[in-house]
Amino acid sequence: MAGCYDRGMLPTIAWDGDAIVMVDQRKLPATETYVTCRTVNDVAKAIKTMVIRGAPAIGVCAAMGVALGAARSKATGTKQFVTEFQRNCDLLASTRPTAVNLFWALERMKQSFAEGAQAGESVDQLKARLRQTADRIHDDDVESCRAIGRHGATVVPAEARILTHCNAGALATAGYGTALGVIRGAVEAGKTVAVLADETRPFLQGARLTAWELVRDGIDTTVITDNMAGAMMRAGLVDLVVVGADRIAANGDTANKIGTYSVAILAKEHGIPFYVAAPWSTIDLATPDGSAIPIEERSPREVTHVGTTQVAPDGAKVRNPSFDVTPAKFITAIITERGVYRAPFAESLRPAS
Repeated sequence: MAGCYDRGMLPTIAWDGDAIVMVDQRKLPATETYVTCRTVNDVAKAIKTMVIRGAPAIGVCAAMGVALGAARSKATGTKQFVTEFQRNCDLLASTRPTAVNLFWALERMKQSFAEGAQAGESVDQLKARLRQTADRIHDDDVESCRAIGRHGATVVPAEARILTHCNAGALATAGYGTALGVIRGAVEAGKTVAVLADETRPFLQGARLTAWELVRDGIDTTVITDNMAGAMMRAGLVDLVVVGADRIAANGDTANKIGTYSVAILAKEHGIPFYVAAPWSTIDLATPDGSAIPIEERSPREVTHVGTTQVAPDGAKVRNPSFDVTPAKFITAIITERGVYRAPFAESLRPAS
């Protein structure tokens, strides 16, 4: 449940009294430390600076941030409370542009608020309503991930070597994970799984986070550099690829961590199935194709430095797009909590909306 924080479980985000606490993903795996957010500004900063990351987790965090901002409000009248609520939603919406789950979660909070306001609820009632809605978003995400794991396990062979890119695990969600949910689901189904985890430059989510999660679970895990993936496929060491997603367009084009597109092309060339695992909230039917997905450009320092060590010379130009778009033609299937969807995605995804 979202109501309390148990540090004995794999941590992502939860309430701790009247604050939100989350593991600081920037410090893993060397240090397991926690950030406590007491204001909506703290939550926005945590999302923007990648204390918490991963599309579903960002959405959950934003919803909880809205509830936290409401709980902290000193407004006594509905008019002032509405103004503060909208300002908090706008602040959180400005943090990261690519992950559609952020905007989906904020829209759910707005809808809940509007329903309460229309019913004539008091400020205190609206605060309680927003907290309950945020908790549902959190708990629904965990259940969605477990369903993704069950559906995804059906595409995994009895013995499988799975390559994954970036981190789409418990840390990227409210718990259990999407791509790693498929891996966990396969293990729970009795299948023998070994994982190749791309390091995922420049933020190293694969080496730092995916490997940390899987080793903690006792799952056979090998970290490889991003430029080793093709060689591993050619050597016959990869049976399938499973990745997460930050936004899936109506035609199936998928935005995920930078480097995913390259992995998809390599998988296609070597005849290896390439699966995307994501909750239904990641599917953006209002975006027709990948060309309309906004791509976040992050700080050059993430490329020029590894931690505090500079690895590129001063004066060099740097690009740091955080995501790329994999065309639908490279995707074998999209795994959601509703089932496994195959091409043509413009047809298979739409009826389930």
